[in-house]
Amino acid sequence: MELESYRYIAIEGPIGVGKTSLAARLATLFGAQAIFEQPTANPFLEAFYRDAPRHAFQTQTFFLLQRMAQLQAPLDPALLAERFVADFMLEKNVLFSQLTLAGDELQLYQELHARLRPQVRLPDLVIYLQAPPETLLERIAQRGIGMEEAISADYLQRLSERYSDFFYHYDEAPVLTVNTEHLDPAHSDADLQVLLQHIETMRGMRAFLNQGG
Repeated sequence: MELESYRYIAIEGPIGVGKTSLAARLATLFGAQAIFEQPTANPFLEAFYRDAPRHAFQTQTFFLLQRMAQLQAPLDPALLAERFVADFMLEKNVLFSQLTLAGDELQLYQELHARLRPQVRLPDLVIYLQAPPETLLERIAQRGIGMEEAISADYLQRLSERYSDFFYHYDEAPVLTVNTEHLDPAHSDADLQVLLQHIETMRGMRAFLNQGG
């Protein structure tokens, strides 16, 4: 599979949709560097799941700074020729903050994000994974992370709606949307091949448009 047009792929979607598993497969397949989220390194996350209003600002601010540091790699001049696959985008911080923050805290957080956002390189391709809330809940339960037991179907529904609205308006990079209830490229070899064919089709269309065809 030719990847010259897509040296930096970002995978996004709600909790439990399979971002990390797919990112790991694509990074291995393409010989790319994988950039994975590190939620367990957030010292506020467990307290957030117990009492979201009290710990939301600290939790989201830590994630913003952590993800900023991780996404510096694709901008490193010494690494510009490298390929990257990330299982997150910096924009997810805004989506989560809209669900967990309000008032002055939300405004302050969004201002901080706006100041930091230009320091991050845009992906060449975004793969947006979707799944119904009940499917997400099943997958979250299967992976058995204790602190995630408090996540509700209502929260996942609202989060999914935020993602849908965000990508409906997103135009900074090509977006390939995948409904993982029907296509599971993270775990199925056959479905992965279907995804790769779609990526190749998008690459060809992009080259065609760039030539003014």
